[in-house]
Amino acid sequence: MNMFQERSCEGVMDKATEEPAGKRTDVPVKGEAAIKPEFLTTKEKFHGFVDSEWRGPKGDKASENDKVEETKVAPPVEPDTKKLKLDSEESNKSGKPDGKRIRGQNKSRPHTKPTTYDEKRLCLSVLQDNRECPFGDKCHFHHDIAEYMATKPADIRESCYLHDTFGKCAFGLTCRFAKAHTTPDFKTMENAELIKACEGKTPVKNSLSKDLQNRLRKRSVSFKKSAEYLKTLSDNRDKREERGNGEACAAEVSADQTGGEQQAATKVETQLQASPDKQPPVKTIGPLTDVDVIKLRPCEKKQVDFQDKLYLAPLTTCGNLPFRRVCKRFGADITCGEMAMCTNLLQGQQSEWALLKRHESEDVFGVQVEGCFPDTMTRCAELINNNTDVDFVDINSGCPIDLVYKKGGGCGLMTRTRKFEQIIKGMNYVLDVPLTVKIRTGVQEKSNIAHKLIPEMKKWGVSMITLHGRSREQRYTKLADWDYITTCSKLASPVPLFGNGDILSYEDAMKARETGVSGIMIARGALIKPWIFTEIKESRHWDISSNERLDILRDFTNFGLEHWGSDTRGVEKIRTFMLEWLSFMCRYIPVGLLERVPQKINERPPYYMGRNYLESLMASQHVGDWVRISEMLLGPVPTNFNFLPKHKANAYK
Repeated sequence: MNMFQERSCEGVMDKATEEPAGKRTDVPVKGEAAIKPEFLTTKEKFHGFVDSEWRGPKGDKASENDKVEETKVAPPVEPDTKKLKLDSEESNKSGKPDGKRIRGQNKSRPHTKPTTYDEKRLCLSVLQDNRECPFGDKCHFHHDIAEYMATKPADIRESCYLHDTFGKCAFGLTCRFAKAHTTPDFKTMENAELIKACEGKTPVKNSLSKDLQNRLRKRSVSFKKSAEYLKTLSDNRDKREERGNGEACAAEVSADQTGGEQQAATKVETQLQASPDKQPPVKTIGPLTDVDVIKLRPCEKKQVDFQDKLYLAPLTTCGNLPFRRVCKRFGADITCGEMAMCTNLLQGQQSEWALLKRHESEDVFGVQVEGCFPDTMTRCAELINNNTDVDFVDINSGCPIDLVYKKGGGCGLMTRTRKFEQIIKGMNYVLDVPLTVKIRTGVQEKSNIAHKLIPEMKKWGVSMITLHGRSREQRYTKLADWDYITTCSKLASPVPLFGNGDILSYEDAMKARETGVSGIMIARGALIKPWIFTEIKESRHWDISSNERLDILRDFTNFGLEHWGSDTRGVEKIRTFMLEWLSFMCRYIPVGLLERVPQKINERPPYYMGRNYLESLMASQHVGDWVRISEMLLGPVPTNFNFLPKHKANAYK
């Protein structure tokens, strides 16, 4: 499938109206953002303008040859605007069972790994000062540098960001900007002054060492504190079974029958054994145990000031380290890594540990883990506590996706309170940093349960709670329930509670703060406009220009070169994540074009012409136009490139 023939999925799930987009009448269309009439246009005119005025990566208009090639490609095809369902009969006509929801994921999307774009790579032995290749004639990689350079894709730019910033480029000849630091005889140049200035600095922490990875794979890592806690769970389970069989009935005999003093002492001892992390009803004097020495009291744990902070949500796929660096520049106070599966971390998977990496600019940083069993979650917490530098650990009990929920994780934990309690207490037992929890209002749409869980979580020892104002069933099809968040924030006091949902402007943030929440978590709002943190802190609507937005993407590209590398694999990985981000950013409508400020997160952008060509291009919801934007920064896409966004837009009315 050609990339320009793919459909944009923004319109597939939109809860729009009966009128097609772009055919706006004098009456505002329900669910559509109000834009000044002089900027409105139709779909045909919009795509005709964008295609005819397309400028290439170097800023020049497309050449005649390019135009000839483009005529062979079918024009962009977009789905018709989805109509409102008037009654259940229309639902049955569509062939879908009554009440069946369309989920917001492209599960069958094409997925091409960036490694496939390298037809034949340069051997590592050549990169390492022409050492002898251990594989000899059996090696499948290039050993002839001249031959490799002849087949290598053209350089993207004349300068290399890594060489200009750090004094050397670790990717040498494989770098897609290699001309900037390569001599005519294929030697890599270095800047000694910059290298000396960067010496000893480690801008990124929490990398998985080879030694730890090997020990995890061999299962030779010690989990001493986890074993202590899990033993208490096992002992308690055995005691409950004994009580069920009637073997402990003597403990329930009255004091008059067995002797008052002896029975009272036995009862207190039984309570302490059954729940070692609960305080006895009266102060007792006894021997000092290992638990008293090792276990930290809540007041001794590392403290984090969560009050009145702006929290960038842990965003799967898009919330990577380069994106978080962009948001930190715009004023995000708290950042958190993407959701990591505890079982994958315990197995030493490099890709999962990459989600825990922390940049030096992230001053308040946490990691989010997902799991459904006390043993794996407790061990994972101890592993993170002993081998990473984080300020807090977050439990994801709000993930709605089927893969996680059906195992009992994510939202499933909210309905498994006994396991949830054991997980929280176990992780608290082994952590030296605060433990936070992210939840939703509930699982079913009309059955909120968060208000029942929050008082219990206070007893279990959480340091902060984040509440997303929607249930699992709702996904993003309805507005977040901030009235319910207000109720829950009062129940959570004095534990901080952050509210999350539908924040896209500083006015939305001000209304959210009036509910009494301790802080605000921003998710999709940061993807649509990462400068939202600046808007909130400065209490203004920023009419940001298209060139400034392109500069933001350029910063993301440079941060990506640091994080993923400057060879072909790294460049294409940056492109993939940028395109995922652009599938959200295209929903932004410039402030100067709006009839009514601010833009609401559930309002679908109509077709409009921007104030310049770049602004119009950035407003396109077609995949091919997102690819064109990426080509401005990362050069032409490979010949076999294809892309479809991970998420569909089901966030409109």
